[in-house]
This record gives sequence, C-alpha cells and structure tokens, in this order.
Amino acid sequence: MDNIGIKIKQLRLRQKKTQQQIADACDISKSLLSKIENGQTSSAIATLSKISNALEVPLSWLLEDKAEQDLVLLPKTKRHAKVDDVHMGYSYELLANRSPYTGVEPTIVYVTPKDVNVRKEMYTHSHDEFIYVLTGAIELSYDGNTHYMEKGDTAYFNGIKPHLFIPVDNKGAEVLTLFIESNR
Repeated sequence: MDNIGIKIKQLRLRQKKTQQQIADACDISKSLLSKIENGQTSSAIATLSKISNALEVPLSWLLEDKAEQDLVLLPKTKRHAKVDDVHMGYSYELLANRSPYTGVEPTIVYVTPKDVNVRKEMYTHSHDEFIYVLTGAIELSYDGNTHYMEKGDTAYFNGIKPHLFIPVDNKGAEVLTLFIESNR
C-alpha cells in the first residue's frame, strides 16, 4: 500500500466508516476506493479531495508524504497561541498533534480575565474533554450547573453538553485540555 492509501484506510477505520459510506459520499465506486486504499491504483487529485472532505481532513494532510510519527516534539518556541478575539473568552495553543486519527488533541486554553471576558454562550462539540487547571481558577459551567475549579483540579466530561469556562478573577487561568474522540 502507498502512504496515501494507508492514511485513507486507517482514518476511515478510526472513524468507523465503511468503504461504501465513503464511496457514496465521494460519488465513486466502492471498488475504486478499495483499490486506492490498497495501493493498486493512483487517483486524481479531485478524487482525493472528495475523499479528504468525506474524512474531514485537509487534502494537504492526505498528500503529505511523511509517515505518522511515534514521537512528536514541539518546543515552546515553535508553538503559538491562537487568539481570535479576546471577547470569545479564551485563546488556545495546540501542544502536539500526531495525526487526525489518533483521537486525542492536547491543548492549553487561556481563559481571559473576568473584566475582558464577555462570552455567555455555551460551547458544544462532539469530543469528550478532560481538563486540568494549570494556573488560576475558573468556574466550569456544565449542563446547567456551575463548578468552582482551581489549580490542580480536573474534570472529564462529554463535550456534546453545553459548557463554558468562566473566569473568577482578573488574573485569568490556564487549562490543559485534552479533546478525546468519543466512541458514542
């Protein structure tokens, strides 16, 4: 199998999708998808683009010709916090990401100070979430209840339920967050 075929197959299996489901989403035959996965045929970029869309990964990741790594080192100097808008209530920094199909995404969430934080709308997403408060304190609003958390406290919850990190003071907080692919 070539690297592209391996990536497609591993990701499809990780997502618990059948060849038929992906083929239908791409408007290609199941036979063609099988041949691509097994390295028996090469495919047009347009077809690979459809497959990447069906698997919800960037085409560039699919085309990238480097094998998955067992070890990913990411020095702090190479990481960058992503700040969209301070009024969102947080910024975040991706700590490491081996591949889209590992099922875990470690992140540091920087909760903005209370005076800056204006977000009131809750978040939802399809992943489970594990959090560990590194510095400061927050209130975790989860599914209608509020829980005070400070440095060293942890929580694990289903991201599909409404939740929000609320700052409790003007110091802000840092929260290590692991987004974990749910098997639900």
